[in-house]
Amino acid sequence: MRKGIHPENYRMVAFKDMSNEEVFLTKSTADSKETLEVDGVEYPLIKLEISRTSHPFYTGKVKLVDSAGRIDKFKTKYDKFKKK
Repeated sequence: MRKGIHPENYRMVAFKDMSNEEVFLTKSTADSKETLEVDGVEYPLIKLEISRTSHPFYTGKVKLVDSAGRIDKFKTKYDKFKKK
């Protein structure tokens, strides 16, 4: 393996799934300006939209998306821009 191509600044980071407030700790080099206290220790915080604790593949729960309703909303919203 080539030397000097991998980052050296691995540290413990708190990742927070914003959809269900689940927090887990792991090593990372990701930068963050926010921090979170976990068990009395302050860690850099990385916010996630989805993780293994909320993804339908891992949870087995499927969210149904009303695509027809979304299309109707889009058409209604941009109907005023139609040329007549």
